[in-house]
Amino acid sequence: MLTFYFAQSTCALASLIALEESGLAYEARMISFKDNEQRSPEYLKINPKGRVPALVTDRGIVTETPAILAYIAQTVPAARLAPLDDSFEFARLQAFNSYLCSTVHVNHAHKRRGSRWADDPAAHEAMQAKVPQTMTENFELIEETMLAGPWVMGEQYSVADPYLFTMTGWLRGDGVDPMRFAKATAHYARMMDRPAVQRALTIEKG
Repeated sequence: MLTFYFAQSTCALASLIALEESGLAYEARMISFKDNEQRSPEYLKINPKGRVPALVTDRGIVTETPAILAYIAQTVPAARLAPLDDSFEFARLQAFNSYLCSTVHVNHAHKRRGSRWADDPAAHEAMQAKVPQTMTENFELIEETMLAGPWVMGEQYSVADPYLFTMTGWLRGDGVDPMRFAKATAHYARMMDRPAVQRALTIEKG
């Protein structure tokens, strides 16, 4: 059985939702950032990066949200969580998830994780001040050119949807009013209606 390591209020929620959608049997294990468990020797043996999520499989450990989402979709093709029979559409899904990972998440992290990039407190303040602008710009691009609707890829739900849902949920905390993005807000509400999302949110709360 799979073992999934996650922490509250992190991008791991996207993979947690995908696991619930997939029907795969798994055990969820919460890592407490408050207690710095992600840096514990025990967890560093699982993920030397000291971050979440991490998915333990019978063949080894998968880390990084886009990789975990793709693994889930490819492991259960019958769940139709990705356009696996169309290489171009699958690449398009991967491009969307990669943008969330490499750009949107990084911009969000500048609010609380500035120490990753600088030691100067003034630099941290400058990074934090920039977050509302960069997150707004990111979601303007998503709204105008990436979110097909009703789901990210169009008519078919995919593993890109829980990832976007997770990022949209961060907007208010980043000083951005999500209501300015009509398509993303409607997508978020649509996601909240899915039973798998509600189950994942319950698990995340502990």
